[in-house]
Amino acid sequence: MKFTRLLTGAVLALGLASTAIAEEKTKVGFVFVGPIGDGGWTYEHNQARLAIEKEFGDKVETVYVESVAEGPDSERVMTQMALKGADLIFTTSFGYMDPTINVAKKFPDVKFEHATGYKTAPNVSTYSARFYEGRAVQGHIAGKMTKSNIVGYIGSVPIPEVIRGINSAYIHAKKVNPDVEFKIVWVFEWFNPAKEADAAKVLIEQGADVILQHTDSTAPLAAAEEAGNVIGFGQASDMAAYKDGPRVSSIIDNWGPYYIARTRAVMDGTWESVPTWDGIGPGMVGIGEITDRVPADVKAEAIALKEAIASGEYHPFTGPLNKQDGSAWLEDGEIADDGTLLGMNFYVEGIEGTIPQ
Repeated sequence: MKFTRLLTGAVLALGLASTAIAEEKTKVGFVFVGPIGDGGWTYEHNQARLAIEKEFGDKVETVYVESVAEGPDSERVMTQMALKGADLIFTTSFGYMDPTINVAKKFPDVKFEHATGYKTAPNVSTYSARFYEGRAVQGHIAGKMTKSNIVGYIGSVPIPEVIRGINSAYIHAKKVNPDVEFKIVWVFEWFNPAKEADAAKVLIEQGADVILQHTDSTAPLAAAEEAGNVIGFGQASDMAAYKDGPRVSSIIDNWGPYYIARTRAVMDGTWESVPTWDGIGPGMVGIGEITDRVPADVKAEAIALKEAIASGEYHPFTGPLNKQDGSAWLEDGEIADDGTLLGMNFYVEGIEGTIPQ
């Protein structure tokens, strides 16, 4: 009888333990380069975090740290997340690349997802969006709508991702407006509203009546609104607060489906280290509402361009194209390969100025 009670107790304990294991939550961490209220890049990454919570409910726990500087501090934050039991960590800025690799080596059982980088490991995947596809659409609208023929562009950090965007926007503005000129101001940060506003004001003073940006705040749109008769675009997020003013469209980073899929892969044990680089077609890059401030014919052309890119009928980097120094790059009809695009470190012909080192 005593043995039976012991056996029953053991079975009951085993059952309770099994239930506890079954109910253990998957912990997902996020390292954000800006504040979740930036209205742009980090805002959309945080929306994707919330999408994970909505999708999986009490099966997951998410944690995040915002405004983490690229470099050593990010390595500390990632280490703390891993030590506190994170199963999956999304590191959402290019400058987190080496810290992600370093921390991943110390925690081989933790899965890492690094945004916009190129270094991988058995437990590190990379993911990014083909933002240059959206820049092509913006460039078309900008080239058609500028009256001064000067388009201002606020660059963040001079890495291939940003250079690709400048080139794509310029190529498509130039196609529809041979007289267009791009003026570029670099702020050397992803998120700094004061610097972004100053850059926009400088460009407007130089005659720009269209402002493009690869920075994370709404400050350039605020500067455009203050100036009047200047248009701009939402960056990374719809920035819809300005849609009745200067914002005529936007590039929207749609991370939710990817984040949900990668979390599910960790949960069901199918996660593998793979590179992902998706664009308009798969839905990772969205084009926000094109407002009525854009003439109907230009709007129709922009939508047609978006659809051609989405279907694969057209690639934004299709020759003939030369490099800035006039040397041949792509022959007529030739399409740039992904390797060149991923490492792009040159302007195309017609853009003035040099890329900062």
